[in-house]
Order: sequence, then C-alpha cells, then structure tokens
Amino acid sequence: MKNYIYDVYDKVRILIEPVYLRNQTQRTRALLAVGVVCILWGTTWLASKKGVEYMPALQLAGLRQLSAGIIYLGYLYYKGFRLPNRQQFIQFFLMGMLLIVINNGLSTWSMKFMPSGLGAVIGAASPLWIALLSTFIFKESKLNIITIAGLLLGTGGILFIFSDYLHDLLNSSFSLGIVLNVIASIAWALGTIYTVKNARHVDPYFSLGWQMFLGGIVLLLASRVTGQYVPVKNIPLQSVYSIGYLVLIGSVAAYSAFIYALKRLPAAQVSIHAYINPIVAIVVGALLNNEKLNFVIAAGTAVTLLGIFLVNTGFKKQRKEE
Repeated sequence: MKNYIYDVYDKVRILIEPVYLRNQTQRTRALLAVGVVCILWGTTWLASKKGVEYMPALQLAGLRQLSAGIIYLGYLYYKGFRLPNRQQFIQFFLMGMLLIVINNGLSTWSMKFMPSGLGAVIGAASPLWIALLSTFIFKESKLNIITIAGLLLGTGGILFIFSDYLHDLLNSSFSLGIVLNVIASIAWALGTIYTVKNARHVDPYFSLGWQMFLGGIVLLLASRVTGQYVPVKNIPLQSVYSIGYLVLIGSVAAYSAFIYALKRLPAAQVSIHAYINPIVAIVVGALLNNEKLNFVIAAGTAVTLLGIFLVNTGFKKQRKEE
C-alpha cells in the first residue's frame, strides 16, 4: 500500500511538473502555477456537486482531504520528513481549520443547494476579502487606484452574473447555500493571509499535507457527530469517482500549484484565480451538467476579465514604486 501511494504521487508530479515547473524562471513558474490553479479548481466545483448528489457533503470533503493528506505525508515521510514540532502542528491545524474545514467543507456543502458555476462565482469574492482584511484589519498593505478599480470591476462582473439568479433568493435552501459559500470565501481569505505570514520557513508541501490530513479528520468527525454519513462500503460509485478526481486533481495537483505560487507572489495576486475559477466552472457546468449560460453570464465574464487585467496592472505598478 505504501509503495502504491508513492507511485501515485510520483506519477502526478511527472504529469504536472513538465508543464509549469521545469526550465522556467521562478516568477514564470509561479505565474504558470496560478494558471493551473485557475483551470483545475474551476472543474472541481462540478465534481463536488456530482459527489454530494449521492453522499453527505462533509463526509465527501473529509474523505477527499484525508486521502490527499495521506498521499502527501506518505510521500514526504519516504523522502525523509518526520513529525512536525509543537509550533508547526498548531500552525498546520489553524491553517487546516480555515482552508480545509471551513472553506472546503462549507463550499462543498453549498453544492447541494445551487449550481456549481454560481457556487464558484460566490467563492470568487475572496480577492476582495483579502484586500479589505489586509488593508483595514491587518494594516499590512495599501491599494493603489488601479488595483482598487480592478477589484471593484472584477467583483461587479461577478455580481452581474449573479443577478441572473436573484429570483431564486426566495428559496430558503438556495439562500443557505449562498451563506455557506460567503463564510467559506471569508475563511479562504483569512487562511491565505495567515499562510503568507506564517509559512515562510516551512516546506509548503509538508504544511499542505498536514493541513489536509488534520482537516480531513475534523471533517469526518463533524460528519459522524451530525449523523451525516454513510458506511464506506455503501458509498455509490458516482461519489467514488468524484472523490478520486477531487483528490488527485483538486487537492494533490491544484493545491500544490497554489501553495507554490503563494510562496512566490503577493497573496492578492495569487487570489486572482478566484476570478478565473467561476468562468471555468460556469463553462464546465453548462457543457456537462446543463447549467445556465446566457448573455448575462457571458457579459459578466468579460467584465471580470477586464478587472483581472487591471488588478495585475496595479500590482506591477506597486512593485515598481517599492
């Protein structure tokens, strides 16, 4: 079993690394990693929605994260890593609670109540939360006018897409899904900021593996305590496929790319993936799950892309001034 885990992890790395890690400058690799995150995480929304159609959401998220954590830690143990010290363990646990338990757990749960594309749109608010928290709560950064305009424009485009669903707000289940996703988005922003501040001297993949492992355990415990679980032997094949995709693509591949980029680029810049993810999710949802795709969504997508361009331009100007 241990050798199988190592083989799977190595094969995933072999497939990914030639695309965006080898023979590139560090900044180019980081930017390409953001691109990989933009695409892969966009597809995981539909995978989660398909999975929760057949099993409880917290259990699905827990199995996904625990499995990915075991793959990471098994490989790293083989490479010579050992148990974290007390300070690292606390750090990993806090990150896991924000990024895995609250963010992934609640966003997965929300997929029971709304289209996958719309869930991704609400999750895209994380750059705005990061900007607001970093500037007004943590007092660690300043936003120039170009970046502010880009964030507002990008958010406006996302809200324009969302406007096509306003009539569904009268549905209590639909509204619950929105609330769950907003909380998840704020947790992601806090986790992103915390990661940048506290993970500079720790191997990011070691940290990621422990976050997934600990977060997966907490999610499965929450699923068990609330009675929202099914015996493993009774999990439908459709959910097994979803978990497999979410583990290898959503957790192992995409999370690796995200942490790699986050260690080398500003947090708000890496968070731009949140603008691209809903675009991918909307297109994938429309093609594979017959979800809504119309003029409002297309126009909102164009406005969002313009916002992304302005955010990137603003960060470039800020780096030159510094």
